[in-house]
Amino acid sequence: MRETNFLVENNARHVWHPMAHPAEMQANPPRIVHAAEGVEITDVHGKRVLDAVGGLWNVNLGYSCEPVKAAIRDQLDDLPYYSAFRGTTTSPLIELSYELAEWFKEDGLVRSFFTSGGSDSVETALRLARQYHKINGQPERTKFVSLKKGYHGTHFGGASVNGNANFRRNYEPLLPGVIHLAAPYAYRNPFNTSDPAEIAQAIARQFEDEVAFQGADTIAAFIMEPVLGSGGVIVPHETFMPLIREICDRHGILMIADEVICAFGRTGAWTGSRGWGVKPDLMCTAKAITNGYFPFGAVMISEKVASVFENNKSPFGSIGHGYTYSGHPVGAAAALATLRETTRLNVAANAAARGTELLEGLKGLQAKYELIGDVRGLGLMAALELVSDRAKKTPAGKEAVATVYEATYEAGVIVRTSGANVIISPPLVITAADVQRIVSALDAGFAAAAGGK
Repeated sequence: MRETNFLVENNARHVWHPMAHPAEMQANPPRIVHAAEGVEITDVHGKRVLDAVGGLWNVNLGYSCEPVKAAIRDQLDDLPYYSAFRGTTTSPLIELSYELAEWFKEDGLVRSFFTSGGSDSVETALRLARQYHKINGQPERTKFVSLKKGYHGTHFGGASVNGNANFRRNYEPLLPGVIHLAAPYAYRNPFNTSDPAEIAQAIARQFEDEVAFQGADTIAAFIMEPVLGSGGVIVPHETFMPLIREICDRHGILMIADEVICAFGRTGAWTGSRGWGVKPDLMCTAKAITNGYFPFGAVMISEKVASVFENNKSPFGSIGHGYTYSGHPVGAAAALATLRETTRLNVAANAAARGTELLEGLKGLQAKYELIGDVRGLGLMAALELVSDRAKKTPAGKEAVATVYEATYEAGVIVRTSGANVIISPPLVITAADVQRIVSALDAGFAAAAGGK
């Protein structure tokens, strides 16, 4: 590695970082992460902190998962790459497709289509949904329904169904025929209620109204995250996803579960959909499928959808979609090892237990600091929404959020900030002591912000 001075001098000078203004990164260069071990990362200056971001929601097993690293090394020796396009496949891909069918059997998902990551998975699911209806003789079913505050990646399809203007406005016009419903957001919503069950019913009525207005025979699919992650860890009422599923079924609309964040245990269930008792028609996965060690994803496909494709003999049944790295053998090997470790460690159970402790600790901070307007979470995904005025729910300014972030880092924990939200998504292998460490560091962060008023 180049010496530290070189890295600091050239930081953000020759690269544009995702989700950031290039000028801002040049004026305030990002932290340089140099190494990682267990659930900690070390920056280029030698400071070690607990990673309460989990990489980017994806390093569920931490940074020292030797079985996954060994699987990658071994596969590189055996076969570093070969295509999964028509006519060829690889051994790890066949094995992984079998294991995923077993893993997702309870979700009613029986086939896999492999991608290079979450945005690819969403794009694939949107395309397959439209194609499904064409095969079924309903070519006018092209529209998509999604939720405000939902996040579905950065391709044109994903940006179109995204429910956050920050990911849309600079790239419009986007895909036509996308309808956004209100988010199941108890803290802020247009329904004049903070009751999550009432909000779920209100959005269901909104959905029914849109179906009637648009025409059910024009709508291809409803896409949603079981818990809205990047939009601020918005946890819907337990009735919400089943309500949407029932409406979809009644009107012949496919349900796409975007589980790029939720799948593989983060919510405390093996999938977010399973936690709500729902079987989707298509499920988008990525991130934790390889523990973040290799770019990889998979769209899981239900028997209902698979049978329509597989029983069709016309050109409409042919999948004219794919990526050079779809089913990459190294990624498949990494995913196989990750699934084994994820099961062996039962990280979903740990996420549920540690998540309860984390939420309790965060609510204790809320009682202590007026800056915290709302605390919400499920499993090991949580958010604190910061406000300058609790009564008015006025979002906190950038300076207060930045102070919390910096002081928390100095106290030994890195968190993620998004707007007025502090988001926490640590590896699913953290301990009770790690939870206390996160809460203590945040306590220091909020104390610093309170002292700066």
